[in-house]
Amino acid sequence: MKLINIGFGNMINADRVVAVVSPDSAPVKRIIQEGKEKGNLIDCTHGRRTKCVILTDCDQIILTHLTDEALALKFNKDGEGV
Repeated sequence: MKLINIGFGNMINADRVVAVVSPDSAPVKRIIQEGKEKGNLIDCTHGRRTKCVILTDCDQIILTHLTDEALALKFNKDGEGV
């Protein structure tokens, strides 16, 4: 199990991540709204602007203030493949 720091001491299991997407598109905004309604949204932004949405295989939706590039570097510990 590989844990990734997504800011403010919050960690996620890298093995459970399905997608890392931008929050700007209408479909992703709908996914976020549905997650709020269902109760499977985890907001790890600490009041900051959401820059990235993480979707997991267990239907959890995680909001973070980190950019997708920053997360990609964290997933690829040596920084290659970005």
